[in-house]
Amino acid sequence: MRNLIFFFFISLFCFSQEAIQGNIIHDNLEREYILYIPDSYTGNEAVPLVLNLHGYTSNAGEQMIYSNLVEIADTANFLLVHPMGTTNELNEPFWNSWGIEGVDDIGFLSSLIDYLGVEYNIDLNRVYSTGMSNGGYMSYTLACELSEKIAAIASVTGSMYINQPLFCNPEHQIPVMQIHGTMDITVPYIGSLNSESIDNIISYWVSFNECSQNANFSTLPDINTNDLCYAEHYVYSNGNNGSSVELYKVINGGHTWPGAYIPLAGINTNQDFSASEKIWQFFSKYDINGLIESVNLKENNTEKTIINSYNILGQNNSEKGFYIELYNDGTIIKKYKL
Repeated sequence: MRNLIFFFFISLFCFSQEAIQGNIIHDNLEREYILYIPDSYTGNEAVPLVLNLHGYTSNAGEQMIYSNLVEIADTANFLLVHPMGTTNELNEPFWNSWGIEGVDDIGFLSSLIDYLGVEYNIDLNRVYSTGMSNGGYMSYTLACELSEKIAAIASVTGSMYINQPLFCNPEHQIPVMQIHGTMDITVPYIGSLNSESIDNIISYWVSFNECSQNANFSTLPDINTNDLCYAEHYVYSNGNNGSSVELYKVINGGHTWPGAYIPLAGINTNQDFSASEKIWQFFSKYDINGLIESVNLKENNTEKTIINSYNILGQNNSEKGFYIELYNDGTIIKKYKL
């Protein structure tokens, strides 16, 4: 599935003017990215920039389609960049969030932000990073080591490497959102020999941001019982400059992106909420100086539709390009052109 999705995404660059596949040279390496530009972007006003980082063995195209943050960018008017990591000795794409592989990913992402800031009208006080798994680890590393350019981060199924909080030294408060399943066997919620537990991570950022130690707790409505999991929401607020720390704890959830249209086989993908929607709602409250007082936060109250199948279509004589069709019990719900 990974190679298939990436193959179809190559066609996007032939048939859409909304996505640009580009590259920059950093540290004598050619580094790639996919930049999504919503139709609402005119260049007349500065807009936010969101970095969306892929997981280990994945790639920029897969992360773009899997997270579906492009749909949020269309309505919220922000630029969305999907950078590409390098490959290890096994030819597997990864982010050097651990800082031990000799690849300067921090410098690459910093240079990419600078480059896009010159090429496009970006509000450099509103640059955010999110990512899946290894991309979540890398987002935490950016919070620790590139805080002068990062306003807030969100990690989905990622973590911080063991003892990283001891060496983390942000220059300012960092609002943090973590989304994690308790049945994640790839990045265990309780931690491992290599990774901090999610509870330890939340505790660190609550303390660093000087948030309230008592969380505002709620349980999300279990809209879809077929996903075999449900979500708890913890909000630690009133931190420095209005910062907060939020945790979506997906009980029995797996190593997946909640709300994804294409659930990973055999792993519980929560469909009670959209991680992408929650991440942008969180990011939109902050700039690099903290809480934006005038921000207008509207919850998306649109009715959720259960997606239980999908189909990837190739070219035909009447319509050029490739498509994904989403179905609910045999009825087509939505069609995306790639």
